[in-house]
Amino acid sequence: MTILYDEGQQAIATESRRVLEARISKDALLPLLESVGEYHRPFWDTAKEQGWTALALPEAHDGLGLGLIELGLIAHQAGRSLSGAPFLTSGFGTAKAIELYGSDAQKARWLPKLASGESIGAIAFAAGPDTLPAQPDVTLTDDRLSGIARGVSGGLAANVAIVLANGPGMPVLALVDLTGVERTAVPSFDNSRCVANLGFAGVRAETLAVGTAARDAALHILALQAVVTAHEQTGGAEVLMEIARDYALTRRAFGQPIGAFQSVKHRIAELYGLVELARANCIHAASREGAADFITAAAAARLSATEAYDTAARDCVQIHGGIGVTWDLGLHLHMRRARSLAIEQGSSLFWEDVLVDRLAGEAA
Repeated sequence: MTILYDEGQQAIATESRRVLEARISKDALLPLLESVGEYHRPFWDTAKEQGWTALALPEAHDGLGLGLIELGLIAHQAGRSLSGAPFLTSGFGTAKAIELYGSDAQKARWLPKLASGESIGAIAFAAGPDTLPAQPDVTLTDDRLSGIARGVSGGLAANVAIVLANGPGMPVLALVDLTGVERTAVPSFDNSRCVANLGFAGVRAETLAVGTAARDAALHILALQAVVTAHEQTGGAEVLMEIARDYALTRRAFGQPIGAFQSVKHRIAELYGLVELARANCIHAASREGAADFITAAAAARLSATEAYDTAARDCVQIHGGIGVTWDLGLHLHMRRARSLAIEQGSSLFWEDVLVDRLAGEAA
C-alpha cells in the first residue's frame, strides 16, 4: 500500500478518536496509578462494544476480517487517549498465535471468545531481561507446565496465555487456560498494565509449536504485537507534540510566546519529525504483514516509535517547566506509559539486535 490511508481507514481513525476522547479522561486515569490490579474498565467496555477486539480476526471465528493496518489505527487513537488497559494488544497476539498455529478445536474454543472480548489473552515469553530466552523459566513436561512466568502484561486479568517453555530438549510454544493459575500482582510504574507473575504448578497445557518453529512463531507473535504497540506509542507522541505546541503558543515570557524562542520551536519541530517518521514506519510495517520482510519492518517501526514517544514525553514536560511535573496536569501519565510500552514486546536493545540480524542476513 501507499503511505496514506484510504477513505475507509480514515473513517475508522476519525470515529475511534471521537469515541475515545468522549469516554476517557485524565481524572479517571490518575487513580489507577495508585491501585494495583485495576484497569480502566470503560476503555475495555468500549473496545468490546465497538468491535475492536474482533477487528483483525477471521470472519469464520466471529472476527471482522480486517487486518493489522486497521487495528493499528485503533491503537494509535488509544495511545493518544492513554487507554487504561493492555488487553487490545495482548488479546490480539494471543488470538493470532491460535489462528496461525493452533488446531481447529483450539480455534473454535478460543477465537470467538477473544473476538468478543469475553476472554482476555496474555503473552508470556520473557525470562528476566531476555525477551526470547534460550532457557525459559517455565517447563513443559507431559503436557503440564511448571515454573513462574514473570512480569506478564495483562496477566492479572487474562483467561488464556501463550507461553514459551522448555520442552524435552527443545523450546515449546504452549497454549494454557489460566483458570485456577496462581497470580501475583507486580506493582509497576504504570499499574493499569495489570502486570503479574503467573505460577504454574503442573497446569495442563496444549502444544502449538516445538523446536525452531516455536522460537520462530514466538518472534512472529512479538512482531505482530510490536507493530500494534508502535502505533500506540506514535499516538502518544503525536498528542504530546500537540500539547507542547499549544502551550508554547500561549505561555508568554519576556513579552512574547515561548514558542518564539529557538530552543523551544526547534524542539517541537524535531518532535514533529520523529512522529512522522514513526507514523510512516508503522504504516509500512502493518502493510507488510505476511511478507518476507515483515519482522524487519516491525523492528524498524518499534524502534522509531519508542524513540518518538520517549523523546516527546521528556520534551513536553520540559517545555511546560515546573507545571509539567505536577500531578494535576497529568503529563506524567504519558511519561509512565512511554516507559511501560518501551519494554513491553521487547526493549529497544532486543529489536536492534533483531533488525541487525535481519539486515545482515539480507546483505549476505
